[in-house]
Amino acid sequence: MIDGIDGIDEFDETDSGGLRLDRAGQAEAFDAIGDRYDEAFPHKDGQVAAAEWLIRSLPAGARVLDLGCGTGLPTARQLTDAGFDVVGIDLAGGMVGLARQHVPAATFHQLDIADLSPDGPRDLGRFGAVAAFFSLLMLPRAEIPLALKTVHHLLVPDGLFVLSMVEADVDYFSIPFLGHVIRVSGYLRDDLRTVVEEAAFEIVDETSYTYAPAISDVPPEEQIFLTCKRLG
Repeated sequence: MIDGIDGIDEFDETDSGGLRLDRAGQAEAFDAIGDRYDEAFPHKDGQVAAAEWLIRSLPAGARVLDLGCGTGLPTARQLTDAGFDVVGIDLAGGMVGLARQHVPAATFHQLDIADLSPDGPRDLGRFGAVAAFFSLLMLPRAEIPLALKTVHHLLVPDGLFVLSMVEADVDYFSIPFLGHVIRVSGYLRDDLRTVVEEAAFEIVDETSYTYAPAISDVPPEEQIFLTCKRLG
């Protein structure tokens, strides 16, 4: 998802205490992409395996937040089918609509992760686990530690966290993606571990996959999956 980078966009800080960018363009791109995302990425082996780890590790009926749920496939459906109480959020209203169609047993909201911060406008309660598959890479690096702190806040003590990123040393670069332009960030492997651990998570396991999307205009990528436990 992050190869073929040719430039970086400027962005402005807000005056509201944290960094919150105008991500309307990001949401509009994914609204336009819709189900084509699942067509381009049909085999999500790492994502499925990380969700299976949650299924094995969580008590029956636990609440799970799918952060950046997209179309709801495969994660929200996988967790709902396993009997968990699943809540999904996504910035793109079109994706939320598709998720509600695909996984009617789950609850979905059109929200930004900043809305769920300790001083944010929405309180969805606490969760036994949070899954963030390729959602944090949609933020500039300056926001990612804040997002991780929000995840920590949303978890119950000893709660579980699974996330994935694409390995790349980039900060909010514009890239072509499925006929649109999106902005993405990434870390090299060791740097990602450091950022996650500094947010008070214990990394339980790490896996990686070299992934070639099913369409020609998205180049192969190295995907990193971390399974983590909340500390403190």
